[in-house]
Amino acid sequence: MKFKTLTGIASTLALCAGMANADSTVRFWYHFDNADNPMDALVAAFEEANPDITVEAENIPWNSYYDQLYTAVIGGNAPDAAMVKMFAQPRLVEMGALAPIDDWLAEWDGADGLQDNLIKLTRGPDGQQYYLPVQYVVLYLYYRTDMFEELGLSVPTTCEEFRETAKALTRDTDGDGQTDVYGFGFRGAKGGHDHWASFTLGAEGVSLTEGLTSEAGVAGTQFVADLFQEDGVFPPSAPNDGFQEIIGAFKAGKTAMTIHHIGSANGMVEALGDKVSAAPVPECGGGRWTAFGDESTAVLSSAEDPEAAWKWITFLSSEGNNTMFNEATGQLPVVKADSEGWTLHPQRFVQATVDSLPFAEMLPNSSATADFVNTVWPTNMQRVLTGDIEPAEMNAKIEELFAE
Repeated sequence: MKFKTLTGIASTLALCAGMANADSTVRFWYHFDNADNPMDALVAAFEEANPDITVEAENIPWNSYYDQLYTAVIGGNAPDAAMVKMFAQPRLVEMGALAPIDDWLAEWDGADGLQDNLIKLTRGPDGQQYYLPVQYVVLYLYYRTDMFEELGLSVPTTCEEFRETAKALTRDTDGDGQTDVYGFGFRGAKGGHDHWASFTLGAEGVSLTEGLTSEAGVAGTQFVADLFQEDGVFPPSAPNDGFQEIIGAFKAGKTAMTIHHIGSANGMVEALGDKVSAAPVPECGGGRWTAFGDESTAVLSSAEDPEAAWKWITFLSSEGNNTMFNEATGQLPVVKADSEGWTLHPQRFVQATVDSLPFAEMLPNSSATADFVNTVWPTNMQRVLTGDIEPAEMNAKIEELFAE
């Protein structure tokens, strides 16, 4: 993919640096589904602190958000700043729609207060920074503390430990000769690629774009297959299980571990109280990999007063304000101090998220990713689990997809 040079934009921003125009207006687009919308309060607080800047915040429906944003960019009517996700970044950069923020970021005194790795994770495809993180989630391992304590088990930190722990947790608890608790709730249907990835993509030299057909890459998929076929630590329904099934089974005590993010934490606690906790996913193949869910803000290159737009988005990613923003979304604040005082979820789940950030990754910003998530991975994972194909064949199909 070829990316337009943005030297003209950078020059324009350099002229604007350090001086927001008097009586500026910042048009800001965002998407909140939550009825408890704090945006009016945030805008009022910002305008009180910056009386020369007016913010016009418009809540755009999520199902048409990006269609409207792309259309506005093409039509020359883009907002000055907007909420943005990583999947949209390559296209927006190619359109020349985003202002690079590297120079501003280097001078912003709030940058050091952001959670580690967030800036790296949101870097642009050309190496420049266009996104300022505003909220996030990271997947981690949920586990039943009561079952671990009953069996004297420790939280697994490697794949080898995970396998032995899952086998110990898989048992007949009522003496009828039938397995009624399984060690791990694996999501074999659509959306389960993150489970597989945590057991596969941590290996050195293995990613969705390289090394999948190497010995280490195939070993990761083989590990997942063996957990189901040889060890029997997944429920028999695993090849078809989706989100509702894995969460429901965990809450019901039918599984002792599963993988998801903090969005499930309060429901888990409501069902299980202190019988549930969380930890980073295990190290597999010499490294760790877990999925990162993103949301950022950006200054549009057409912004009438880019310095004022930058001031607004840094306000949203600053201590206290970021808590208010994220209390309406259920995701986590990007500011370290706000995370430490976060009360919307129990702190043990916040800590598991923060501890997982150093090795969190995103799927490639590629047209192949949608096919991988929606069809190629679930179809082939199900065939591996049921014994229709070998792990090497599945990995070869994924490698072929991303090589196109």
